[in-house]
Amino acid sequence: MRDLYHDMLRTHQWIYENTDGRLGHRLLFGNPTLLLRTTGRRTGLPRTSALIYARDGENYLVVASNGGAPRSPAWLANLRTKPDCEIQIGRRRLPVTARPTLPDDPDYTRRWEIADKVNRGRYTQYQQRTTRSISIIELRPTN
Repeated sequence: MRDLYHDMLRTHQWIYENTDGRLGHRLLFGNPTLLLRTTGRRTGLPRTSALIYARDGENYLVVASNGGAPRSPAWLANLRTKPDCEIQIGRRRLPVTARPTLPDDPDYTRRWEIADKVNRGRYTQYQQRTTRSISIIELRPTN
C-alpha cells in the first residue's frame, strides 16, 4: 500500500512539473502543493520535491515529515547546505530562503498547528510514528 502511495506522489510531481504548474497545485485530496527546487548537497545537481504547504503571513511553510520515517527527507539536508532555493506554486516561481523551525523555537507550536490543519492532522500522525523531531521549514520570499 505504501508503494502505491509513493507511486501516486511521484506521478503527481511528474504532472506538476511537465505541465509547468497548469496542473498539480492541488494534491489528490485538495491539499495545496508547491514544487521545492533545491541543489543536491553532494552532487550539486538540481532536485525537485512536491510538498504540501501552508501560509504564515507572507511566508510558506513545509514540513520535513518524510511520512514519519526515521530519517528526515533529503531535501532538508540540501536546504541546510544551501538555504537559498526556489519554489513554484502553480505557474509562479519565487526565490526563497529556507529557515528550519525546530521544537524549541517559540513559533514552532503555532506553525505546527497551521501546517497540520492544512494537511488534515496527518503531520501529527507522522510525528507519532517516529522518535525524531519533525522540522517545519519557513520559506521566505527574497524579492
